[in-house]
Amino acid sequence: MSYERPDGHTFSLYLSGGAGTRRLDGGPDARGRPGVLCIMPQGHSSEWEITDFFEFVHLYVPDDQMRRMFAETFDRDARLMALPEMTFADAPALALRLRQMTEAMLAGGHLLAEEAMTQAINDLFVDPRYGGMRARAISGGLAPHVRRRTLDYIEAHLGETIRLQDLADIGQLSAFHFQRMFRASFGVSPHGWVAHRRVERAKSMLSGMDPIAQIASACGFSSQSHLTRAFKLGTGVTPSAYRQRQ
Repeated sequence: MSYERPDGHTFSLYLSGGAGTRRLDGGPDARGRPGVLCIMPQGHSSEWEITDFFEFVHLYVPDDQMRRMFAETFDRDARLMALPEMTFADAPALALRLRQMTEAMLAGGHLLAEEAMTQAINDLFVDPRYGGMRARAISGGLAPHVRRRTLDYIEAHLGETIRLQDLADIGQLSAFHFQRMFRASFGVSPHGWVAHRRVERAKSMLSGMDPIAQIASACGFSSQSHLTRAFKLGTGVTPSAYRQRQ
């Protein structure tokens, strides 16, 4: 099997299986297994032998987005970015972020998935094996007017998909630096804050007669089960049990 990626960069995390997968064109004499990573930079091509089933997740990042994130995170010229090619590599921190991203996307948690993705890019380049860089230092949290505008935006869009970059744009920051400064300001991640506010809105709506599925949609949850998981995590009870107590 041939793999070519002329545009953009590919991150692949093996979730299960992989023993029947090996690279044929000069890569390491190894086989896939759960938890290992392959990184295929833009322009990459390779030959593979696949003789068994396996499960993995692919993350595709356009080159311009990757370079912008690199420049904003490390305060370096984007042209200096050199993405390493990796085949069946052990990189636990990066693998954890990609797994978190996958689980968040499957659960409908787009904001959490974006946070995991931006953190994954940082984890890659700070790894001593792949650059050993340090993210640009931050001093303090968000400016007061940015805090107010950010919270106002969140409240106005709780029933919609909230994107990390949309929040970062309010303060004209990169997604990665916005995450760090938001946590410095409020003590939680953007996803943590949004999840809390959505649960609080759901609690207020449960005093009425609206169906729980309708409440889930109005509060920005992807489904009733998504609301139930988040609600129980935040309150210790399900929405139905909470309503019965009112």
